Amino acid sequence: MSIATDVASLKIMADIYQRKSLSDILQKTVDSLHEHVSYIDWAGIYFVENVDEARLMAASDEETDLSWESNAELKFPLEDAEKNILGVLVVKSREAICFDVTDVSTLEEIAAGLAEISFSN
Repeated sequence: MSIATDVASLKIMADIYQRKSLSDILQKTVDSLHEHVSYIDWAGIYFVENVDEARLMAASDEETDLSWESNAELKFPLEDAEKNILGVLVVKSREAICFDVTDVSTLEEIAAGLAEISFSN
């Protein structure tokens, strides 16, 4: 299962390290995860506005009704060097038990790269 996540990760990390625009990187990240990883039905990136509010910066589709039953959901914080949370990467799936340990470590790496590029912008 994790080969698809690794392929998407390589495309995402290439964009991150080429220092493309932040909005392009965020959108390409969620699009790549949704398109290349068959069991990710939705991906989104939120940035923290203040203590009680986060803003959706990119989503894998225009769907605003996320009331469908998500059987698997992972959230990865986007943290700066002092461990302040800048945002969160969220992936959802309709499949139960679809993510494995390798998916988690790959998505953590993507979140760390997104945090790095977000902090520098």
